[in-house]
Amino acid sequence: MKTKGLHMNVFESLNELPADAAFDVAVIGAGAAGLSTALFAALAGQRVLIVERTGHVGGTSAWSAGTTWVPGTHHAASVNPGDTLADAARYLDNAIGERTPKALRQAFLDHGAEAVALVEQRSELRFRPYAKHPDYISDLGGSTLNGRALEPLPFDGRLLGDLFKLVRPPIPEFTVLGGMMVDRNDINHLLGMGRSLASLRHSVKIVLRHLADRLRYPRGTRLVMGNALVARLLYSLSRHANVTLMLKTSVADLDVTGAGVRGLTLLQNGVRRSLRVARGVVLASGGFNRHPALRQAMLPGADIGWCPGAPGHTGEVHALARNAGARYGEGALSNAFWAPVSRRLRADGSTAVFPHFVMDRAKPGMLTVNHAGERFVNESTSYHLFGLAMLEAHRQRPSIPAYLVCDADALRKYGLGMVRPGGKGLAPFLADGYLVSGQTLAELAQRLGLPAGSLERTVARFNAHAEAGGDPDFQRGVTAYQRNIGDADWPGKNPNLGPLAQAPFYAVRLYPGDIGAATGFATDGDARVLDAQGQAIAGLYAVGNDMHSIMGGVYTAPGITLGPGLVFGYLAARHAAARPLD
Repeated sequence: MKTKGLHMNVFESLNELPADAAFDVAVIGAGAAGLSTALFAALAGQRVLIVERTGHVGGTSAWSAGTTWVPGTHHAASVNPGDTLADAARYLDNAIGERTPKALRQAFLDHGAEAVALVEQRSELRFRPYAKHPDYISDLGGSTLNGRALEPLPFDGRLLGDLFKLVRPPIPEFTVLGGMMVDRNDINHLLGMGRSLASLRHSVKIVLRHLADRLRYPRGTRLVMGNALVARLLYSLSRHANVTLMLKTSVADLDVTGAGVRGLTLLQNGVRRSLRVARGVVLASGGFNRHPALRQAMLPGADIGWCPGAPGHTGEVHALARNAGARYGEGALSNAFWAPVSRRLRADGSTAVFPHFVMDRAKPGMLTVNHAGERFVNESTSYHLFGLAMLEAHRQRPSIPAYLVCDADALRKYGLGMVRPGGKGLAPFLADGYLVSGQTLAELAQRLGLPAGSLERTVARFNAHAEAGGDPDFQRGVTAYQRNIGDADWPGKNPNLGPLAQAPFYAVRLYPGDIGAATGFATDGDARVLDAQGQAIAGLYAVGNDMHSIMGGVYTAPGITLGPGLVFGYLAARHAAARPLD
């Protein structure tokens, strides 16, 4: 595949790969971490091969918000000039402690700013800081309210030409009007266009753009969030003739010699092709989450059907890396990062798995209960801690699925999972059982199979506390992070607390969904994979979710997978480029 005006080689068949193909760096996986590593290697003048087992690039990164947590960049000064790397280090020390080596966290902090500056100066990747996006454990010393979380600028997918179809489309439930992507800024404008002329103008502009797109494209080309991040990386790579992207291809073997990893064998439809890789092979396949045996060992009891991740992270290369001597990191709070998810069967027979990040559960007029009809979690905590709380609670008494309950006013204002704000179009959701309703709490409880009296008592107690503005049971709405994901316009005393008072009442079922691997291969500060003796395996690197998270299974802030993925991709590429050749 060749696209006019672009230089990167894109192949979907091993037979297309030239017989004399030679590479300095091979990256296994085309998610954001893999694409970032490949881009840094290309910028260093290396001949780069990217191997992607699916027909799309982006992996789960393309489905994410695209937030990239990197403290100390030149962007931070515009929103938080007083923040320092020492503050960020103190925060990570307080949050993570001894779960990961401090030296790895320091390598991330020391090189984050230069990685972001380099990629913005020499590619089409562009970031901006959020005006307010707090660290998740905002009551710890060293945390901050803004400046560390960066978001990719929207991108015009039309610039990609034929390559646009390679960007993994967002899940349909995160789009509107048949494929129009919206970020939270767009959502606020769409919801407010009846009250604000500026919001009306913004909404009309993006809708007209989308309608024009649909005359030529299967979906909108105005890309935001994770799609924008991936598209910008792909567009930047496409301008390098020294880059080859191999799609629909697996890695069957690593060539390991006494000098380390020196090549790999590709596999596609029974055809095998061995290639020498002069400087390094980088594992960026997205983690172990869809590998049945590894999942059973690391995430016991977590059904694969609850995982909202993209299909590519099968963990196939993990066995190859372990055969080469690689070992997993240890000491993480959890082997995965989590979020509560709800599930619904689509018309095409596939299942939508929808993460409940910030739009509903922490808002006034909502609470979550277990099978006994009782609360068990602070609904405004981070999605990771919410998921962990579900797993822990279920060990004591049935809490999976849990039930996210709200009243009619909350449903209308905030939506509920896949149900949009506005309170319209509920019939299909009610008909297939995704959404359950009752004119009274007792009726809702009966339809959910919960004890009615217990649910009524739970709501009565919650309502009394909500009116008073406090939550003595679970301390909901007490930190800056929690209050930030509440409703800033709520007239009550606490932006996270409001009573469930207006019938009818609604609920959706929640499950703990693993959104990414936290346990991966142990590495050093250059992302080199370590063996059982703590020695680096020459020529083998790991980034993204294949690398053991420097956060130690603690979800410290928004974008703590993409940020380290970018920075350690830079460090891996830099180290590989400097390796001496035989």
